[in-house]
Order: sequence, then C-alpha cells, then structure tokens
Amino acid sequence: MKKLILIFAGLIFFSCNDDFLDQVPDDRLTFDETFSQRSTVEKYLANIYSRVPSELDQRETNSHSGPWLGASDEAEYWLSNHFGNFMDIGDWNAASGETSDQWSNFYGGIRDCSTLIQNIGKCKDCSDARTSQYIAEARVLRAYWYYNLIRIYGPVILMGETPVPVDADLVALNLHRNTMQECVDYIISELNTGAEALKPVSFVGDNAGRMSRPFALAIKEKTLLLNASPLFNGNTDYATFTDETGKQFITQSTDVNKWKLAAAASKAFIDEYVPATYDLFKEYNTDGSYNPYLSTRDVMLKDWNKEMIYARPRGGISYHYDVTPKHVGYPDDVHGAGGLAVTQEMVDAYFTSNGRSIDDPASGYQSTGFSNFQAPFDVQQRSTYNQWVNREPRFYVGVTYNESLWLNRQFGNIITGLWYSGNSGRGVGSGNDYAPTGYVVRKTMITGNKNNTNRSIPMLRLAEIYLDYVEALNESDPANPDILIYLNKIRERAGVPQYGDAGLAVPGGQAQMRDAIHKERRVELAFENVRYFDVRRWKEAITKFAGDFHGMDINATDEANFYKRVVFEQRIFNQRHYLWPIPQRELNTNTRLIQNPGW
Repeated sequence: MKKLILIFAGLIFFSCNDDFLDQVPDDRLTFDETFSQRSTVEKYLANIYSRVPSELDQRETNSHSGPWLGASDEAEYWLSNHFGNFMDIGDWNAASGETSDQWSNFYGGIRDCSTLIQNIGKCKDCSDARTSQYIAEARVLRAYWYYNLIRIYGPVILMGETPVPVDADLVALNLHRNTMQECVDYIISELNTGAEALKPVSFVGDNAGRMSRPFALAIKEKTLLLNASPLFNGNTDYATFTDETGKQFITQSTDVNKWKLAAAASKAFIDEYVPATYDLFKEYNTDGSYNPYLSTRDVMLKDWNKEMIYARPRGGISYHYDVTPKHVGYPDDVHGAGGLAVTQEMVDAYFTSNGRSIDDPASGYQSTGFSNFQAPFDVQQRSTYNQWVNREPRFYVGVTYNESLWLNRQFGNIITGLWYSGNSGRGVGSGNDYAPTGYVVRKTMITGNKNNTNRSIPMLRLAEIYLDYVEALNESDPANPDILIYLNKIRERAGVPQYGDAGLAVPGGQAQMRDAIHKERRVELAFENVRYFDVRRWKEAITKFAGDFHGMDINATDEANFYKRVVFEQRIFNQRHYLWPIPQRELNTNTRLIQNPGW
C-alpha cells in the first residue's frame, strides 16, 4: 500500500476540467515527455486513480463523491448546500453543478485512460510486464468509469479508443449516445480483457488499491446486475426514449437471460476467490465465542481485511466529523457536528434480535416506553427507548441514538444527548451542528480520535457479491438452493437467526424471497452508497424516496417529548429522476446529444 500512497501524492499533470473534452491544461509536460519514462507514466496513472470517488467525503459532494447517502431514504445531511438536499426536494436540473461534476470526472478519466493506453509504448524504461499491467489497469479503470456513468445517467457516449483532440468539431465527430446494451457490452468486454491481463499481477501489499482481476470481475457482475434490473430491462416507461433513427436506448422486452448472466458472473467470482482469497469477516471474543457486533462493525474499519475486495487507500474523510456528535464541553477528539442523520425509516428497517421485521407480530418490537438495556457496544445497562431495545447487532453498528455511549472512551464514558438540550442537541449546537432527525449515522466511524485519517475507504466487499448473487438467482432460477444458502451466510454473520431456524420460516415463493433479499441488502449494506442505486434500478424510488420522512422531535424542549415520531421533511422523486440529466453545457456543445426523458 505504501507504493500507491506515494504515487497518489505525485505531481498531477492533467487536471479535472469542467469540460471532459478539454485535455490540455496551461502548465503541462508534452505527451512525449510524460510517457518517455516510467516515473512520469506512474504519476500520470496516479492522476487517473485520483478520480476514484472518496465516498467518505460527501458533505459537500466534493472529491468526486456523490450525494448518495443524503439523496436516499437512509439519511439526511444537515448542511443546506449538500446536493442531496436539493435532490430531496426536486430542486435540481441539467444546469446543476453536481450533474456536470460527475459527468466531467468520469469522462475525464476515460480520456486519460485512453491517452495512457495509446502512448505508453513511448516509455523507454517500462518492461513489457509493466507496460501490460498499466494498460490493463487503465482498461479496467476506463470500464469502471463507464459503469459509474451508466448507473447515474443511463446509456451514454462510448468514446472509442482514441482520445478526442482538444480542438475537435464535436458535431463533425458525430458523437452520439449509445444504447444501454451497447454500453454494457463494451464495459464487459473491457473488463474481461483487463481481468485476463491482470491474472499474474498481485493485488495485495504494495498493489493494494490498484485495479485487479477480482475487482474487474466484481464490477463485471455488478454491470450485468444493473442491466438485468427493471430500470433497464423491459422498462416500457422509456418506450419513446429513442435516438434520431428511432432506435430505443433501453430494451422494451424483459429478458430473464440478463439475470442469468449476472448470477453466473457472481458465482464465477465466488468460485474463483472464496474462501481462499476472500471470506466474510468475523471476530471472536477472548473465550472463542463469536461476536456478531464486532464482526459487522470492524469489517468496515480494519484495512484490507479478508472481506474487502476494493478500498480507496486515501481520500477526504469529512465523514468522521459528520458522524461524531457535537458533544459540547468535550475535547476536539470527540467533538463533531453529528449532522449526517439517520431517517426513522432506516431505523425501522433493521430487524429485531430474533431476525424479524418490526411489523412482524412475533418480533417482540415495542414502539413506546423504556427498558433497562445494555447495548453490545456499552459497558452497562441504561434506560433505553424501547424502539431501540433488542434490535439486531447491525442496528447498533449503524445508528447513534439518544442516551447511547459514544465509541471513543478515551475521555470517559460520553453519553450522547440528541434531544434539544442534550450535549449534541439542536439547542446547544452552534450553527447547524445537530442531527435533524435525532439519530446520527455511526457505521464506518473509527473508535478513536475523529481526526485520525490513517485509514482506507471501504468501497466493495464480499457481502455485496453474495447479495448480488442471490438477487440475480432469485430472478432467474428461484428454486435454486444457493439462494437460501448465501442469504443465510449474511444473516449468520450478522448474528440473527437464519431462515429455516428458530421458527423463522423460509420465504415462500419468488416474490417473498425478493422482499427478503431487498430487506437484507438494505440493512447489511446500509450507509455504503448502495441503497440509492438499488432503489432506482428496482424502479421503486417513486414510493421509497418520496413523501413524508420522519425522525424524533428534535425541537421538543422537554426530553420526554423528544421520543415522538415527527415529519422532518417531505421529499420529492418524480419519474424523470430515475436518470440524471445530461449536463446542459454538453448539450450546448454537442447538439446531437439527446437528453434523458423529462429533463
């Protein structure tokens, strides 16, 4: 990992410009100089890697991060200028800065990858093996950029292998949007080629954080899963979404074979890499007993553990400040904003300790009152609101609630007060440093000083592959026993009863199993930048992302009245929001581009 960190710190020769086709900064080396020796080739490649989004820095959606947490039903950002807040109320369009930032970042990366592939042959001290590796890394990165583009904007422009000259006439070049299937076919082809070339290249140690064969194969299955999902597979809402010749951008007939391809790609990954290379992360107590709380917490904290397929070695981590409560009167180590808030809808999504949803009469869930309860992260019993008592371990990993013990105990046992006059409540927070829902996101927060940034940023882990596999399998082969096997692997690691055990019935039929899989994804992958994309590709966002959203009553000056479910925001999600708009300036530059429906 040390090598990659040094590369990331290297001089950047090509900047991320607003226009993705503008590839000539004012101060640069010539192409011949840049690609003449390995040291400058590596710096150029490092610049491409710097485009990997730093998703623990979403506060102001900079560092190429997206608004995925605040724009989903999981969370709410307290900052008014967070782009997710504009999305939540429908106040965004093709001229909004974030729509251009995502487009520009990924197309800039595509351009840079093509430039490296085309010019690396000029390197005088690059061995054949090194040249092959760098080309393969650039190929996988380019495919990854396209994957990010299609999951945001839908079908996009395939730029070809040759970088577009800065002075090119875009209209004369006839750059136009390709169909979704054409985009997917190209991404899969590139990932297959890159994965094959990277077979002999190690992806641990100094190479951790670089493109690798397993990452390429994982993105392959995720691309196929996206293409198989209802948003892009037989979506008749896009019947009139065509190019100038009448060719439809998105297929109008549902093809179950797309699900089969996604399932096969997921299983191929599992067969090649599990358990020898990757496995579900587990931690045990000193007496040898299994600890599901530490397992589901520390999988996000321990660098390069056996479950982590890909992590960003470094990046902005404003997240630590965002999820550390205000804690007025305490040192800076444990003093933050607490402004990345969990919605009540997400709180309600977690299972109870017996593995059931809270609306199951057998769950034991109580919506009111208090009990003496010791949370798995705590050292003693505390009077706890019954909604938060006897929930599954992942709830205590994911949510900081009122009167809960803070993770960092270097300054004693800090009890987080999120009600109005509590040490992290609205009444004592300066400016907007409070949780607008009365809950704070806790998952992925380190247990020490919030200012410690010596960590990697988790981006893709094996649990997600398992859940992708069972979803695709349920849609293509619903009687396959692997569905229950791999779904139960996730539940077993989470410390909740498996389906078929403890009186918990196996979901009967495809529809019930689909519901169970969706629920499991929601809690297992909570706050990992997955939910926003899941709900859109399932075509469920109009019901899941719109309407009244709830939290505790943070304005109640009496703590007893804090424990009331209130509406904190009414959100908007329309049909057009399923696909982001093509940036207006790109439409102005290239008049052949066709805008997404509704924008």
